[in-house]
Amino acid sequence: MENVITVSVRNVPPYDVVIRDDFNGLGQRLEALYDRERKLCIIADSNVSKLYGDDLKDELKKTYVSVDILSLELGEKNKSLETVSKCYTFLTEHRYSRKDAVIALGGGICGDVAGYVAATYMRGIGFIQVPTTLLSMVDSSSGGKTGVNFESYKNMVGAFKMPELVYINTSTLKTLNDREYSTGMAEILKAGLIRDGIFYEWLINNFSEINDRETEYVNEMILKSVNIKRLYVEKDPYEKNERAILNFGHTVGHALEKYTGFKYSHGECVALGSVAAAYISWKKDFLSMEEYYEIRDMFVPFGLPISIQDIDIEKIIEYLRSDKKNSEGHIRFILLKKIGKGIISDDVTEDEIRDAVRQIVYEPNE
Repeated sequence: MENVITVSVRNVPPYDVVIRDDFNGLGQRLEALYDRERKLCIIADSNVSKLYGDDLKDELKKTYVSVDILSLELGEKNKSLETVSKCYTFLTEHRYSRKDAVIALGGGICGDVAGYVAATYMRGIGFIQVPTTLLSMVDSSSGGKTGVNFESYKNMVGAFKMPELVYINTSTLKTLNDREYSTGMAEILKAGLIRDGIFYEWLINNFSEINDRETEYVNEMILKSVNIKRLYVEKDPYEKNERAILNFGHTVGHALEKYTGFKYSHGECVALGSVAAAYISWKKDFLSMEEYYEIRDMFVPFGLPISIQDIDIEKIIEYLRSDKKNSEGHIRFILLKKIGKGIISDDVTEDEIRDAVRQIVYEPNE
């Protein structure tokens, strides 16, 4: 079974997000984009390369003569300009030109690095996303945001580079560990909270089947999540306004990632940040108390945290002040007007944020 979502962004050729359970259709999809003489470079996370690199290369070699694999150790510490430089060196030494293409095989970090390389090598070459984690399938692989960290700043150096194809092979989720699967669920729950209350309720009502990774439910939630992201990307491709709503939970979440030295996963920090944002939404009378507590508690069945120990709240505020998404000195927050409707707010005070962060600080009983 194959599902296809087409993303149409102004001034950029439309691209498809293909969802199926194998790699068998990728060569045919690429043949519609690139002639057979093009060289293809698979930039892969080293762990993912061991699992799926040869399978992907074998599939592409049915059509393309020249297919290389560049395997890299990728984590937040390697999401850097140094890693990008290694990619430039490989592409240069193997004589890649502007007519050739890069294929990202792995999670969100791999997609960010490979996408930035594709955007900047020879001022731009072809770019394909083949995400292998739930998080990258529903979030980073579509939308065109790429980038790397600079010093202690997350995603500070980057570019918008729309892929020419996103190919999601859901069978790769079978080798994903439980923690990585849960981190993707944070973005899926976020999608329902900001745009589709009915979808959010569906996730809650089917959490057991989702956690068991039953194919029917997994495919449905990926399809709905990607479609929600499509709506924002098409309307605001370069995040000038409404697309910022996709950052629900990310304001405090990014600060927590930085504060903890990435000890917590992106999804875990987004879950914590979502609890803080939902708390502010309650205090502003957008949500009822019952809705706030339901949002908070429903991260738990999906293996996500709702509290964290030993947090210096003032340090979190300091990180928030330096967030690149701030607007004219205001800390930009995404709140919930109601479940299923996210809004942008530039009037959240630092005291409101302090109060919200206190709600996610775990204080054991003495």
